Amino acid sequence: MSIVTDRQAVLAIYREAADRKRVLPCFCTENLTTTEAILDAVRLHGEAIGEPDLPIILALTNRYAHRSQSANYTQTRRWDIGLKLFLADLNVLAGSDSPYSQLRILVHLDHTQFDADEELLRWDMHAFSSIMFDASSVPLEENIRRTRRFVAEQGEKIVIEGACDEIVDATGDIRCALTTADKAQAYLEGTGVDLIVANLGTEHRAAAGNLTYHGDQARRIRDRVGPRIVLHGASSVPADQIAGLADDGVCKVNLWTALERDASPHLLRELAAHADQAAGSQVVAELKAAGLLGPACREDRGLSIDFFTTVYRQTIIFQAMRRIVGGYLEQWVRPMPSAR
Repeated sequence: MSIVTDRQAVLAIYREAADRKRVLPCFCTENLTTTEAILDAVRLHGEAIGEPDLPIILALTNRYAHRSQSANYTQTRRWDIGLKLFLADLNVLAGSDSPYSQLRILVHLDHTQFDADEELLRWDMHAFSSIMFDASSVPLEENIRRTRRFVAEQGEKIVIEGACDEIVDATGDIRCALTTADKAQAYLEGTGVDLIVANLGTEHRAAAGNLTYHGDQARRIRDRVGPRIVLHGASSVPADQIAGLADDGVCKVNLWTALERDASPHLLRELAAHADQAAGSQVVAELKAAGLLGPACREDRGLSIDFFTTVYRQTIIFQAMRRIVGGYLEQWVRPMPSAR
């Protein structure tokens, strides 16, 4: 099925997911290793449940102040080159001769800034499946006005998410209030967006030590606008609630931090276990003397090409990320009941 960018086809995938009580997972990436790990996890999960054409959303941020993933996709640190590389990678990986050719791949632009991303917003939107138009850095009324204008200009080409929370109010004060059902409905009606990114207390806006998913708030919004909620971050969602996000009206969950954070320890453990083979006995001895490695760390094996290459390190990350993505898929993309 490969890459899906037609607006009506994308909306049909969202309707299919809602009918099946499934959340569409959206994983951000900033390198080829992550991109392939995501696709391979979806391929394996699709084969396991007998659905080789599962949909998956791959995304990246552009000139988002918190992190520019398109710039990180290339050592040039140029967002335009990084974005072109990302799209080129996807086109190859979705090709007819690829193991991922049966997947339905959606391409999402995350946290696209109304001002900093002005140049990107002039690109042909037909190259993408969806976009989060992010004007949450201005007061709500201006946010609505700017988002409505973008919907009028591009809404026939691409599925549009709007950020209905407000992090700066009309007085300039910083805010981080949960999205109410009233605000969600007013924002949806005032802008004409397809989906709304709501603040429900997860990693999207909350402080690191104050993460609490408010499922009751999500359900109130669902009752007003239907299953059109996009959730950013799921690490704070309790295990007993994560599988039921679709019932709460959540149609899509964006994830990235968990992939990088939870894969990193695997790399550290592997490098520590093979330190002498990855860096050499002399380096191990120096690190032991500095107290950075313990006495159990071996230094007798010597350098090995099996352990000091970039491929070795990338493979560790690839396998760890694939497991992490697979864990989320097991929660959100469960086998459909057999017809009787």
